[in-house]
Amino acid sequence: MVVNNKVETLAFDLEAGHGPGAKAVADSGARQQQQRQAAPAGMVQVELHKVSAPERRTTAGALGQRLAEIFFPDDPLHQFKNQSLARKLVLALQYFFPIFHWGSNYSLRLLRSDAVAGLTIASLAIPQGISYAKLANLPPIIGLYSSFVPPLIYALLGSSRDLAVGPVSIASLVMGSMLREAVVPEQQPILYLQLAFTATFFAGVFQASLGFLRLGFIVDFLSKATLTGFMGGAAVIVSLQQLKGLLGIVHFTTHMGFVDVMASVVRRHSEWQWQTIVMGVAFLAILLGTRQISARNPRLFWVSAAAPLTSVIASTVISYLCRGHGISIIGDLPRGVNPPSMNMLVFSGSYVALAVKTGIMTGILSLTEGIAVGRTFASINNYNVDGNKEMMAIGVMNMAGSCASCYVTTGSFSRSAVNYSAGCRTAVSNIVMASAVLVTLLFLMPLFHYTPNVILSAIIITAVAGLIDVRGAAKLWKVDKLDFCACVSAFLGVLLVSVQVGLSIAVGISLFKILLQVTRPNTVVMGLVPGTQSYRSMAQYREAVRVPPFLVVGVESAIYFANSTYLVERIMRYLREEEERAAKANLCGVRCIVLDMSAVTAIDTSGLDALAEMKRVLDKRGIDLVLANPVGSVTERMYNSVVGDTFGSDRIFFSVAEAVAAAPYKAQP
Repeated sequence: MVVNNKVETLAFDLEAGHGPGAKAVADSGARQQQQRQAAPAGMVQVELHKVSAPERRTTAGALGQRLAEIFFPDDPLHQFKNQSLARKLVLALQYFFPIFHWGSNYSLRLLRSDAVAGLTIASLAIPQGISYAKLANLPPIIGLYSSFVPPLIYALLGSSRDLAVGPVSIASLVMGSMLREAVVPEQQPILYLQLAFTATFFAGVFQASLGFLRLGFIVDFLSKATLTGFMGGAAVIVSLQQLKGLLGIVHFTTHMGFVDVMASVVRRHSEWQWQTIVMGVAFLAILLGTRQISARNPRLFWVSAAAPLTSVIASTVISYLCRGHGISIIGDLPRGVNPPSMNMLVFSGSYVALAVKTGIMTGILSLTEGIAVGRTFASINNYNVDGNKEMMAIGVMNMAGSCASCYVTTGSFSRSAVNYSAGCRTAVSNIVMASAVLVTLLFLMPLFHYTPNVILSAIIITAVAGLIDVRGAAKLWKVDKLDFCACVSAFLGVLLVSVQVGLSIAVGISLFKILLQVTRPNTVVMGLVPGTQSYRSMAQYREAVRVPPFLVVGVESAIYFANSTYLVERIMRYLREEEERAAKANLCGVRCIVLDMSAVTAIDTSGLDALAEMKRVLDKRGIDLVLANPVGSVTERMYNSVVGDTFGSDRIFFSVAEAVAAAPYKAQP
């Protein structure tokens, strides 16, 4: 089979000699004339094209281009091209501090919108901050500290206009459960606080490093399916943990598993307080009801946004009037701004490894949530969010927060949704929210003395209820059964064992799925779609037909050392099945295998050696092996390797149709 620029023919559905290019066929030489005469009636002319390798590049140039594609796919330096030095300095300042980009055009009209949004999310952030700190086994005041400093830093460094920053439920739960395994906060409160701040610092270092080194794709190893299961399981565990507050139980289990929690609830039934139960159920119903009202009518977003703070105020008044009747309260909260905590960071000792592990785990989860929320609202408002810049902003925010008595914070979906609905226009809404928290810290802390713990439990349950995505799980079952299994596995891991095990299962399943797709890539037998020159999967296109004596196989993955042996075995199995089918139908056997490589994005030396070895095996059986439509990088490697010598340019074709047309034996429709 020789590649040339002459016109050759392939028989299918058109009348002989009446297709386009018939005259060129007649003049194409003796070999082409013989093929035309040997072909059956009904021909489609196929012009052959030479497959060319890309232009040669130096090793340094090729490596530089590849690294640029990996780490700088968005070309962040494009804006600096052809700019003066002064303009480059201004652009650099705006790049690292986005507030200087939009701040120059800020107006009073924007401030009015941001002020309304900031005050609205502050009404949600204050009770949530206190509640989430409790979820992390931290003093309630730490939640308010974490709602003050981090939003200010994010307003300077963040690129999202809609992200509302503060503590979040999942990161709080993971931090609380991981640290509690080694340190009991009731017995060693100072050490526990030190580890929480240290874990927050390491979380920030990890996040900022990913952004600076442009390694944000690491976070993507947590697939949406596993996150759906993990978040759902964590939400159930968080809600079950709040039974302690809802029922008024004093001595509650420190374990997070479903069985342990329910056993503790039953065993401690003598500690149940009816006053606490009545108040908790009533306010929980109110909070869930307001949530439904806002969900059904988005214009009434303020109903669910104001409900937590309103419930805190109302429950505090009730608790004050009914003091002494067995309702547990928060107690005294210190007044004042965040005290420095740099001296509480621990970088030596037996607990450092725990702090690092906790920091990485919470850092990954908070990054995943924060970036996903930011991108969601950016797509709604038609602007771009730089994921790597967001990682650096969130990382620096947590590093600075760990030195100011704050624990892990990120963008919260519930607060960001309220922020968007309230009409925020820029990150100034975070500054307004932080200002409202500051006023609370300075002047309003005594008012929270009689706030009952049960209302915090009700707020937490309401907040995490939205994380249980039943519809999303049902959609996974409908679309991808493997994703659904991953979702259920992560859910059950969190629910029945622990949050850490559930997270490990989520990461493990995500990696397993990647390995499965790499080591067992999809391959298809392809047939000709009548009336065209296109070869498509016969499983997808029922009308596609085989073209004996050719076997066309499509490989839909890169060919690496991890899957090259599997691909050879799978192709040989296709060959055996095709020969068995031909024998039963009294047809001629396979004389040529055409490997469609249009979907093979890359190939390594193991893959090249596997192709060369498979060709040698097939040559001994009198079967040709030709390649069709390799992409540029694959073609370049082929011509520079043993495959180029083994196959030669006359066995690498522009398309499957040209490979079939160039064969010295006729195709049988």
